[in-house]
Amino acid sequence: MASRPRAIFVGIRGAALAIDRDSGETLWRTELKGMDFVSVTVDGSDLFAASRGRVYRLDPLSGDIRWCNELPGLGWGIVSLAGASQDAGAAEQQRRQAQAAAAAAS
Repeated sequence: MASRPRAIFVGIRGAALAIDRDSGETLWRTELKGMDFVSVTVDGSDLFAASRGRVYRLDPLSGDIRWCNELPGLGWGIVSLAGASQDAGAAEQQRRQAQAAAAAAS
């Protein structure tokens, strides 16, 4: 199995890009609908991008579009994204455990 490239993901003017973090080389570029602002987020091993009122799930290794949700009835505005990665879940669990321990100690 090939190793996953160490990439950073960029959204700009209707496109999502993967850039090698060591060399700065563009690994892939995927054109999305529109020429607007593109937001990107990584959630676990998933890459999501949003542009012109649409949300895309992209393959982080190739940039291929896995699916697109056109967010029917919501217009073409700027879309912001947030993920619920496993790390965030673990941090929340630790916060709750600390809260419970503090309450028990009182």
